[in-house]
Order: sequence, then structure tokens, then C-alpha cells
Amino acid sequence: MSERKGLNRQLFWLYEGHGAGPYYFRLALLGFDIATIAYFLWAPFRGEGVSHPIADYVIGGVIALDLAARFYIARPKTLFWRRFYNWADIVVVISMLAPLFTQNLAFLRLLRAVRIIRAFTLLKRLKSVSSYLKQHEAIFDRVTNLVVFVFLMAGLVYVLQKDSNPGIQNYVDALYFTVTSLTTTGYGDILMEGVWGRMLAVVIMVLGLTLFLRLLRAITLPGGKVDYPCVACGLTRHDPDAIHCKHCGTRIQIETKGVG
Repeated sequence: MSERKGLNRQLFWLYEGHGAGPYYFRLALLGFDIATIAYFLWAPFRGEGVSHPIADYVIGGVIALDLAARFYIARPKTLFWRRFYNWADIVVVISMLAPLFTQNLAFLRLLRAVRIIRAFTLLKRLKSVSSYLKQHEAIFDRVTNLVVFVFLMAGLVYVLQKDSNPGIQNYVDALYFTVTSLTTTGYGDILMEGVWGRMLAVVIMVLGLTLFLRLLRAITLPGGKVDYPCVACGLTRHDPDAIHCKHCGTRIQIETKGVG
């Protein structure tokens, strides 16, 4: 941090430093994330004729400033582009600010479904605050993956089918179809129209079922791998009750909460 000066030093201290200032700053960012995720989840259900452009522009502007600050303090800059969260935030900003420069085209509705990916950033920040979330990281990651997948697929179904499928009148219909396909319930009251619609249904069922099964496995088998780096070979994932590294045989001491 000694090499940083001026604004770069101050921003790095807020984002990566220690003390009361950085703590409350990150807490404020966490509160902003929670509020925006709630807004993202509610937005698809507000209806075609209801819009809140000022809220969209304000949220998009704040996320853009957060992105700019993180890019400014990143060293090297290539590290910024290698993080998935940053690309997700860029998509969110584009989806929220694009109506300022162009018409609100149908593809923007699909981009807005990507807003839920902001949950990845939220979970990343929560893990550093909550030991419970860090302990159950695998479960929360898979729940997030499943939620992201469901909302993205529902957005894609809505964009591709709303003009040609009488069963898809709004986002709720698309979400309903996605969930029934994911769970293989298949009530049959809504069917995809056309070849591409049926192909999309196949993708939802195959990929979605895979995510769903992985989620169930993570929940029913909570004693999965834990993060504990071996000092000899560097293997980081071990069974929670392991006493030796399965790769090199070195004795390891994984902290446990004991019995009872």
C-alpha cells in the first residue's frame, strides 16, 4: 500500500484495508447489494407498463462507480478482467443504462435477467463476514447457481416466446414453465412453440436437472470437502475427517468443532 498515492491509496484502503472506515464502507456496499438484489428479483414482476427509470439509472450509476474504483486500484489491471463478478457487473450496468442511449429493445429484457448474477458478489462479500456462510460455501454457491440459472432461463423463455406463444403472456408464465421443466413436473399446460423453443426446453431440463441434483447432494451430504491446504503438496480440498493428505500422505490437522 506504500506505493499507492492520493485517491488510489484512499480507495485501496476502503476496499482492502482494515479498521472502522473500511468496515463500514464494505458494510454499506453489502447493504446496497442486498437492496439491489431485492429490486432485481422484484423488477421482472412489475409488468410491461410499469417502469422506474430513475431507480434503474441510479443503481446502474452506483455499480458503474464501484466498477471504476475497483478497476482503478487493481494491480495488475489484467486481474480485474479475470474476475467473473466484474463482467457480470458490466452486463448489469449496460442493461440498466442502455435505455438512455437507445430504445428499450427486447434483448434488453434478457440482459436485465442477468441482474441476478449480482448475487455472486453479495455471497462473496458475505463469506468474509459470516463464518456460517464460509462453512457452508458449497451449498450457497450451488443455490446461487440454481437461482441464476432459473432466472436466466425464464428471461430467455420470455424473450423468445412472448410474441409467438399464447401460453407465455408475462414473465411469471415463463418462470412457471422454467420451474416445472426443471423439476420434471411437466403439467403440460404450457408448451414451447417451434424448433428453437423445444430445444430451449431440452436445455432447461438437462442442465437444470444437473444443477438441481448437485444442489440436493450438497444439502443431503453437508460433510463434503473442506478447504485445508497441505503444506507439502499444496492440495487444498480434503475430507473433513482426514488426518493424512490423500495425495502425498502428509499428516494434516483440520480444525473441527468436536463432538456434541
